[in-house]
Amino acid sequence: MVVLVFLLLELISYNICEAIIAKCRLQGSHRPLHMYYQPGEFLIGGIVSHGGFFSSPATFTEEPPPALPEELLVVPKGYQHIVALAFAVKQINEDPHILPNVTLGFHLYDSYISARSTYLATLLLLSMVKKFVPNYICDGENNLTGVIGGLDSEISFYVATVLDIYKIPQLIYGSAPVMNDKSPGLPFYQMAASEALQYEGILSLLLHFRWTWIGVIATDNDNGERFLQTISPIFTKSGVCFAFLERIPSLSFISEINSMIEQGASINHKIFSSTANVIVAYGESYSMATFRCLPYLSEHDDMTYNIKSKVWITTAHVEFTSFVGQKNWDSGIFNGAISFEIHFRNPPGFHQYVVHRNPSSTDGDGFIRDFWQQAFECVFPDITSDKAEGNICTGEEKLENLPGSFFEMSMTGHSYSIHNAVYAMAHALHAMFTSRPRHSEMAYRGGGKNPNPQFWQLHHFLRSISFNNTAGDVVLINQNGEVVSSLDIVNWIIFSNQSFNRVSVGRIDPQAPPDQSFILDEDAITWHSWFNQEVSKDKPPKEEATSGEPSCSSPRCPQRPGMALVPQVDFRQEPGPGFLQQNTLDMNDCNKCPDKDYPSRNRDSCLPKDISFLSYEEPLGISLACFSLFLSLITALVLGTFLKHHNTPIVIANNRNLTYTLLISLLLCFLCALLFIGRPEKVTCLLRQTAFGIIFSTAVSGVLAKTFTVVLAFMATKPESRMRKWVGKGLGHSIILSCSIVQVGICTVWLATSPPYPDVDMHSITEEIILECNEGSVTMFYCVLIYMSCLATVSFAVAFLARKLPDSFNEAKFITFSMLVFCSVWLSFIPSYLSTKGKYMVAVEIFSILASGGGLLGCIFFPKCYIIILRPELNNREQLIRKKN
Repeated sequence: MVVLVFLLLELISYNICEAIIAKCRLQGSHRPLHMYYQPGEFLIGGIVSHGGFFSSPATFTEEPPPALPEELLVVPKGYQHIVALAFAVKQINEDPHILPNVTLGFHLYDSYISARSTYLATLLLLSMVKKFVPNYICDGENNLTGVIGGLDSEISFYVATVLDIYKIPQLIYGSAPVMNDKSPGLPFYQMAASEALQYEGILSLLLHFRWTWIGVIATDNDNGERFLQTISPIFTKSGVCFAFLERIPSLSFISEINSMIEQGASINHKIFSSTANVIVAYGESYSMATFRCLPYLSEHDDMTYNIKSKVWITTAHVEFTSFVGQKNWDSGIFNGAISFEIHFRNPPGFHQYVVHRNPSSTDGDGFIRDFWQQAFECVFPDITSDKAEGNICTGEEKLENLPGSFFEMSMTGHSYSIHNAVYAMAHALHAMFTSRPRHSEMAYRGGGKNPNPQFWQLHHFLRSISFNNTAGDVVLINQNGEVVSSLDIVNWIIFSNQSFNRVSVGRIDPQAPPDQSFILDEDAITWHSWFNQEVSKDKPPKEEATSGEPSCSSPRCPQRPGMALVPQVDFRQEPGPGFLQQNTLDMNDCNKCPDKDYPSRNRDSCLPKDISFLSYEEPLGISLACFSLFLSLITALVLGTFLKHHNTPIVIANNRNLTYTLLISLLLCFLCALLFIGRPEKVTCLLRQTAFGIIFSTAVSGVLAKTFTVVLAFMATKPESRMRKWVGKGLGHSIILSCSIVQVGICTVWLATSPPYPDVDMHSITEEIILECNEGSVTMFYCVLIYMSCLATVSFAVAFLARKLPDSFNEAKFITFSMLVFCSVWLSFIPSYLSTKGKYMVAVEIFSILASGGGLLGCIFFPKCYIIILRPELNNREQLIRKKN
């Protein structure tokens, strides 16, 4: 009896619902043109942004006409979001570990980027009938577990206001809507990194490159206003000034197009005529298509150069996308742009799934035909007409042939967020149904048979869910309903055929240690050929300051070294009332900048220091290197000349072996100067001073040996002189060997006790971090110099006393001049060395080495080369005897 009553009641209920449905089919709003439905025991709703209509504003005096397919403007890249959701559901249904014995389905509608269509689509998801009837659920399979969407902040807000009534969770894959006093606590979950993380990343990027004079453009909506209101005080306090803050209007109705073009032309002129060379662009997913219109709105022919002198920084929700009519538009001005992107990876199998996607392989997909026709610029034949106009779609066109701004074969950041959102819903369902025996029994018997599943309970599980997705990333939703995720810093490389490549050049990770949260690889960035990284380091021009824009003035610190007003901003806090970010720093206090930073001129922020060392890439370094190689080449030529004429009187008379030893020493002296150029390393620091000391001591010892040889030769000519036994080759070699061994001993003790090593000097120069070689023991360094000076002094003294001896070809006189130059250079070296810092200190030592060595080479050997090469008639024995007499 009870069973019969129950069946009778169910039959009456079913008939009532059928009557309501039949009645609803006769009235109601225009149904959406596009829908994608895949049945399942649990359904995921989706509000996607596939396209939109430009219509006239509603008059509310008559029913607006239905939208026609030919009026639809598709944004082709949005179709990948649909594919990503279908792919994720397919993977879950094939995975026996997430929802075993349960089929997951989905139901998708297009928002058409309008409030009316979005509200209708949301109510259709809740009603599950062909004509929506709010609060009537007559379909026994209406297990709508949650809704994924939307892509725009405004669309997400419209959806959230409806879902809040039913407490159904919404997972947003675009930017989060702005909440106000009338809509607190709407139930949505943000599947992308928080907005605050972007503010921190943009500011870190600007300060890294010292781009302190920028322009900002943002969409003219609540989110764009929040962005401008939030960054203005934060950036200004950090020393970043604004040339302009512009709001890009959005086009909603056909009647607004003329005013939008006029406003866009005005904004375009302000952007591209400004001296600010860095543009920060904030917007929604398809805002880039709007930004691409700006250069075409110019009313001035002289904008060409300035248009190509900007570098663009875009926020995470801006994708490189195009409207259908922009397929062949030039996008060169965005080449080299830096973009913050939602971190993503390509899940296994997604590429193959996309490759096999075509109109004939999809069932229930109401989006693909319009996407296919507009993306490939073709039409499908209409079965009701005899012929079709234009290119015919075969359905076999290849998605990989579409430009990247239309469709990408790998996932984008938004598609990856959708993929994670579907898996988050599945894992939350699994956790809910396994948390209690009753729910577990319902789930694995088949959830569709349960008359009243309590899906509002999913909120508890979604706020603490954590899982590993198929791409290998950990997905974690915190208690605030936000995914804890990092942002990738991406460099856009746009090719002439309008295809593009994204190169990851860094990241900003909120979970990393503070000193590793912002990572950037400058060498991986490909800048546009016209872009110079130095262009935005100059001060803001005074003539560009306009009323209503943020002031560049800010409180100053007292003139104390290293002190600056450092704003202690917590970027991860929610903005306060009026969207203003709260600053916890008392502006009367000053903090010391970290060692790697220095205070700005106004002492209102800390700026990163430059790395400084004498490199081969700067003019000073390459000039000294070329000078060193030039002198080495000259020395080698002189040595070759003496070797070629080694049997001539002038070479023999000046002691060939000592001459060769001196020339080889000078050659090594010039080459050892190269050890001082380049980034200081452990090996070069050990070698540069010791090699210089030993080689130069050998050279000076050679000069001393030649001088003694000349003096002893004349003393030995006197009758009954005892000096004859000292004259010979052995004397010169003994002098060189003994004098050099002493210097080798000093350098050995130096290396054994306190050797030189690479070091960093952060304090000598305010704006630079100096990479240098610490000498280890300064005492030993000066011992090397003092010993070398003693040898030079003795050589000079002996040569000076012997300058008037009638030696052949005035050898002693030439040595006197050379040692005079040598001593003058090194006497001036000491004060110059002590008065300079950083790479210029190294340059002074290199110059002293090259100048003193060049003095020896020029004074001693050039006169002989002159005779050997240009006056060979003087290079004979008769001339030698005549000069001696």
